[in-house]
Amino acid sequence: MEQQKQEPECCPRFEPAPWENQVFEWDKKKFIRDKVLTFYFMPLTFAPVIKRMNEQVGKAGAVVPDWLCLSDHTSKWNMDLYLAVDKDVQGAENTVISGKFFSRVYEGSYNETGKWTEDYKSVAKERGFEINKWYMWYTTCPKCAKKYGKNYVVIIGQIE
Repeated sequence: MEQQKQEPECCPRFEPAPWENQVFEWDKKKFIRDKVLTFYFMPLTFAPVIKRMNEQVGKAGAVVPDWLCLSDHTSKWNMDLYLAVDKDVQGAENTVISGKFFSRVYEGSYNETGKWTEDYKSVAKERGFEINKWYMWYTTCPKCAKKYGKNYVVIIGQIE
């Protein structure tokens, strides 16, 4: 009997149900923040930045709840990453996010982002929400998305 090679887990398998069409509140939810260089919104330095952030978290003995990492595309040239943490992380830019949020899960290729954002705007409007701030949560790296056969992206919008 041939033994199948088990690939190491890089990103945990994402469970979309808890994030699908949910409204929730964060009260000073802890994150660390870093910047990713982008070229017309395409990340260029994502891997080294997330590696650095994960190393800072590990060194601090912190935990990343839900493996939550929010992307804030601030321009064609920059994206801010917010990595959720359970405590302050020395040497990192610690910050908090508070407010009421609406999340919706999408699945597919990243080139569908435009379609997803239009759908999100439409659903938010139907529910009477005005989006004040947007975040994208790319739940797995491309390698793990291929391994799992699903590429989930969550749009999280601040509605209050």
